Amino acid sequence: MSRDTYKYHFRQCGRIVYSGITTDLRKREREHQQHFGEDGHIKQVGSATTREAGLKWESEQTRLGNPTRMTGILRTA
Repeated sequence: MSRDTYKYHFRQCGRIVYSGITTDLRKREREHQQHFGEDGHIKQVGSATTREAGLKWESEQTRLGNPTRMTGILRTA
């Protein structure tokens, strides 16, 4: 399995406004900045991982109460 998936938190004003996974951190940051505002930024969490492990992590973030695509806050891939 390929380790091409990155886990991240999109932060704005010192707080996490979105947690997710992506294969392109820069592109994803620009997309979030369009939605949440230019002052936000991505902070990578850990090392690159497999998509399966990334999805498991994302599910855990939802359980912890962090907003993810699974919570419906932002419905983009």
